[in-house]
Amino acid sequence: MLTVNVDLGERSYPIFIGDNLLSNAELLLPYLGKGRVVVVTNDVVAPLYLELLKQTLGSRFTDAVVLPDGEAHKDLDAINVIYDRLLRGKYDRQTTLIALGGGVVGDITGFAAATYQRGIPFVQIPTTLLAQVDSSVGGKTGVNHALGKNMIGAFYQPQCVLADTSVLASLPEREVKAGLAEVLKYGLIVDAEFFAWLEANSASIAALDASTLPEAIRICCETKATIVAEDERESGKRALLNLGHTFGHAIETAAGYGVWLHGETVAMGMVMAADLSCRIGWLTSDSARHLRKVLEENYRMPVVPPADITVERYLDLMASDKKAEQGKIRFVLLKAIGEAAIEGEISRDDLVATLTAGNQLCA
Repeated sequence: MLTVNVDLGERSYPIFIGDNLLSNAELLLPYLGKGRVVVVTNDVVAPLYLELLKQTLGSRFTDAVVLPDGEAHKDLDAINVIYDRLLRGKYDRQTTLIALGGGVVGDITGFAAATYQRGIPFVQIPTTLLAQVDSSVGGKTGVNHALGKNMIGAFYQPQCVLADTSVLASLPEREVKAGLAEVLKYGLIVDAEFFAWLEANSASIAALDASTLPEAIRICCETKATIVAEDERESGKRALLNLGHTFGHAIETAAGYGVWLHGETVAMGMVMAADLSCRIGWLTSDSARHLRKVLEENYRMPVVPPADITVERYLDLMASDKKAEQGKIRFVLLKAIGEAAIEGEISRDDLVATLTAGNQLCA
């Protein structure tokens, strides 16, 4: 087992990475406090892993809230389902929520924990690769609104994160690729050597090989833990973790939540960010093409955005991006592979050129 610590003073917590951790009661139970335990999961994950978790929790398990699966259900209605169960059961502030699922379940559960009785403990047990390397770490919680993704939420840290790599074997290939987009992101923003390693080992990593995947997860978690410890509330460096997300979130919202997986739109968004980086003179065209090649050919990810989203729709949605300031859209862009920065002074011509490039991105 590998352990990564998120250093946030009194709110510090460990990330455990390893095989078959879901059945390790000695590892999990110390982080559950003294109160009752409620598991929040979805109707895809529950048949696979809820019974195993109940056995691990033993008498500590009290109840389970099973939500519909998918980004389309990441909304305030889901939060109210959890509130209703907690209030009807007269659960108090000593209650611990456990998020058993992917990023959607983790975000919903974390926001419910942050707001029920003004804050109760929660634990993350991410069951997708994307959640294990990114969304379960760092305390971002929240839900979507029809007008913008993740626009309602809170920063609220878990007690621990339990990343059981054995559960990834049950993921569809599409979900694996979506998670790998976030893995590649870490190399692109701060670690060129990691990106090169991911390129060289793409076949084994994409196949969830036990000799390479845990190491990739560890590096991602360590990178994010370091950034979060430095900038927990995204006032500076943490915003770099949003490479590709300004474009990606716009695509998700415009297409309708659930049409594209989050990681798929991040892959498209990172290629679009590379294209825009070229247009403003930051990234070389060779580097932009290389980035696209690794995503498209090595990892077989979608890299071309939907053709039916208009420039006006993009601009409207991106204006609501959380990084926007004083009416300016701020983008995470690349100066080189392994070096990202935020830029708000982007000409409309350059941005429109990227938004209308289609399949000619980085050509």
